[in-house]
Amino acid sequence: MGQQALKQPGTNHPFVTRNEDVCNGSPIIEGTRTRVIDIAIEYEILGHSPDEIIDHHPHLNLSQVHDALSYYYENRTELDNSLDRDRELLRDLIKKFPSKMAQAYGQN
Repeated sequence: MGQQALKQPGTNHPFVTRNEDVCNGSPIIEGTRTRVIDIAIEYEILGHSPDEIIDHHPHLNLSQVHDALSYYYENRTELDNSLDRDRELLRDLIKKFPSKMAQAYGQN
């Protein structure tokens, strides 16, 4: 991830929505709590095909997955930056609240 996305003005995404009360306003597939970024991670990083993604998420259909991927590519910079911020927050939380199991077994 990290390449600049090509953006076409006015593209319609009938299956993608945002709701501040769901997943902190992250773009999701409408009617679910499945975030667009999670679909993009499965496709881009894990190398899953859209068919494999719907196998892992039986509540989704192929049209929803393709729309989520299209939305991701059109908004790639924004979504990748958000993911980077989430990763940084996670690193800070791990430093602030280290695993008690790891400490007990000398893995801190």
